[in-house]
Amino acid sequence: MDAEAARRITPPVHATGPAGPWYEVREGLARRGNASVFTTWGEWLPAALADPVLRPLLGRDWPRYRQTADPVLRYRFVASRLAVKYTAAAALGTSPAQLDLAYKVGGRPYLRGFDQIDLSLTHTDDLIAVGISRTGRIGIDTEPVDRKLSFELLQDQVCTPAERDTLAALPEAEQTAGMLRLWTLKEAYTKALGQGLRLDFSSFGFASGSSGDTGPLAPDGTPAAHGEWAFGTYPVLGRYLVSIACHDTGLDTSRDTAAATMLDEGFMATVSGLIGAEDRTEHQTEDRTGSRAGSRAENPVPEP
Repeated sequence: MDAEAARRITPPVHATGPAGPWYEVREGLARRGNASVFTTWGEWLPAALADPVLRPLLGRDWPRYRQTADPVLRYRFVASRLAVKYTAAAALGTSPAQLDLAYKVGGRPYLRGFDQIDLSLTHTDDLIAVGISRTGRIGIDTEPVDRKLSFELLQDQVCTPAERDTLAALPEAEQTAGMLRLWTLKEAYTKALGQGLRLDFSSFGFASGSSGDTGPLAPDGTPAAHGEWAFGTYPVLGRYLVSIACHDTGLDTSRDTAAATMLDEGFMATVSGLIGAEDRTEHQTEDRTGSRAGSRAENPVPEP
């Protein structure tokens, strides 16, 4: 990672659960306009099992959490949502329960009432990574470092001609590492664009090296953008790669990212009231039906 990329992207922070550390997220968003967190779902398991305020924390995700029968999938789901909410709350200087997490078509998360804030979520195996930005779109992707992506099989689908020429000259081990780096960078970039795998990966490229901060590049290797994007790839936990793509719109956005500044107080009060009303309604319904969700044999989690 060179000095320019280090200046523009906040390196991912390891959050070991609800306790954080979160000050680095707040500082990163204030100084560079972006921040990211990586964690494991197991680090959030105590909160998923024992947090007495889990229902208001999950908000509209509570029904999905309760209806997921497989305990592993259920805990991974709740861990990822808690990681998103705590990351956003740290960046915005508010309580996680005060944030209303919703989803766009395709499943991309966003914060209702915070149009200036962009979010990205990714996970693989036991790793969860969250990206947040106040300067434009952000995308984040992760893969295990031991994932084998065959250059011979995937070069036409993943690489531009310039990338193929560069990788073809490398030993096999370096080819594999280079393919994985390109894959995560391109995933992060297309997620930021809202396209995902719908965008042809061979239609844009990145420079060789450890970070990809000079991209994106046209298929012939010439620059396709001029400073609007920053990219970075980071090893985490000794067994994963995390790549981040950040867009800077160039607008003079406020460095004061406190929720009280960025969100209209009336809107926040309305959202809080609606969440509280939904919780009260569900409590009353469960009281009348004998706590139907809590009585399911496949859901051993006590009613928070």
